[in-house]
Amino acid sequence: MQTIDIKCDVKDINLADQGKNQIEWAFKDMPVLKQIQERFIKEQPFKGLKLSACVHVTKETAALCVVMKSGGADAVLVASNPLSTQDDVAAALAKHYGIPTFAVAGESVEQYKSHIREALEHNPDIIIDDGCDMVSMIHSDYPELASKVIGSTEETTTGIIRLQALEAQGALKFPAVGVNTSLTKHLYDNRYGTGQSSFDGILRAANILIAGKTVVISGYGWCGRGCALRAKALGANVIVCEVDPLKALEAAMEGYRVMPIADAAKEGDIFLTVTGDKHVVDVKHLLAMKDGAFVANAGHFDWEVNVGDLKAYATEIRQIRPNLEEYKLNNGKSIYVLAEGRLVNLVAAEGHPASVMDMSFANQALGIEFLVKNKGKLEKKLYTLPHEVDVKIAELKLKSMGISIDTLTEEQEEYLHSWKF
Repeated sequence: MQTIDIKCDVKDINLADQGKNQIEWAFKDMPVLKQIQERFIKEQPFKGLKLSACVHVTKETAALCVVMKSGGADAVLVASNPLSTQDDVAAALAKHYGIPTFAVAGESVEQYKSHIREALEHNPDIIIDDGCDMVSMIHSDYPELASKVIGSTEETTTGIIRLQALEAQGALKFPAVGVNTSLTKHLYDNRYGTGQSSFDGILRAANILIAGKTVVISGYGWCGRGCALRAKALGANVIVCEVDPLKALEAAMEGYRVMPIADAAKEGDIFLTVTGDKHVVDVKHLLAMKDGAFVANAGHFDWEVNVGDLKAYATEIRQIRPNLEEYKLNNGKSIYVLAEGRLVNLVAAEGHPASVMDMSFANQALGIEFLVKNKGKLEKKLYTLPHEVDVKIAELKLKSMGISIDTLTEEQEEYLHSWKF
C-alpha cells in the first residue's frame, strides 16, 4: 500500500497531477452532473454516510465520486475491472480529492478481490456497483454488513442480471436500483457510448480498416444495436447473432443479416460480443473462423469469448501490439484476440466519452439519493428510477445543449386525458 494523507493502493502517486488534468477535462463535458453537484453541495444529502464504489476507475467515474463527496459522502473507490483503471486518475483521486482509491491497471484477480474487501471494510451505508461484484461479495462473504446497507445502484446489464437472480431466489438483502434500466442511461450510454468506444478500442488495438469487412455482433440489446450501427456507418457488412426472436427480427428489419454464431464464424472478419453471457463465442467457433479473424468483447466480463480454453489449441501466442495477441492454432490458422477478451473499449481505449457518462452518472447520483430519501420504505428488491427522474435528467441535458422543446396547451392536455370525441 502507498500512503499519503489517506490510505490507498495506486500504481504511482506521482501521476496525480496528470490525473487531475484528466478529471477536470472530463468535468467540462458533464454539464448534467455539474448541475446535480451544485445542488448536492447546498443540500448535503449524504452527510454522515459512507459510500463504497466499485466502478471502472476512469476520469468520468472520478467525476461521479467527486460529486458524491460534494454531497457529504465519505467515499472509497475500487476498480470493477482489473484492466480498465487509468492509473493517473486513481492517483489524483487519492492525492488531490482525498478519496481513498484502490485500483492498479493490470492488477491480479487476487489483488482485485482484496481491493473490494478493502472497500467493504469501510463499512458502507450506500454502494455504487458495476457488475455486481461488490454486492455479490457482501451476500457471500460479508452478510453481517447487509443490515447496515441502505441500498446499492447498479450500472450494467450484467450486474442487473445477477441482482435479478438474487431477487428471484429471495436472497437480496437490501434494495437496489438498476440504473441501466433508465431510458437516459441505456438509450444514451449503451447505444451511443458502447457503439463508438468499442470501435475506438478495436481501431487503437489493431489499426485496421473496417469498411468492406464483415463484422459479427453477438447480442442485439442496446449495446449491440449501437455497435451494429457504428459498424455499418464505418462501411462494414454486419451480421447479428441473437437468441431472442424479437431482437433478431428487429435486427433483420434494420437490414442486418441474422444467423447463428456457428454460421457467422465462417464468414466474419471481426467479431464483437456484447451479451453479458458466457462463452457466446466458444472454442468451436474460434476454430472455425477464417485465418486472420479479429475477436473482441465489449460485454462486462472476459468470458464472453472463451479465450481461456482456446489456449489449449495454440501452438504459439505472441504479442503483436499493445492489446493485440496472435493465437497461432494447431489447425494452421491465426486468430487475433484484442484486450485479452476483456472490455475492448476500456482496455484498449478510454471508454465512453464524458458527455455520455454525464447521463449515466447523473442516474447513479440520483439513484443513490432516491435510496437515501426512501430509507426504510423500500422492499428488498430491484427498482428502476421513477420516470420523473429520467425526465428531469433529459431536461437538464437538453438545457445544457441549448435545446428548447414544445409544451402542451391546456386544451391538448385535456384532449390526451379524455375518452370523448
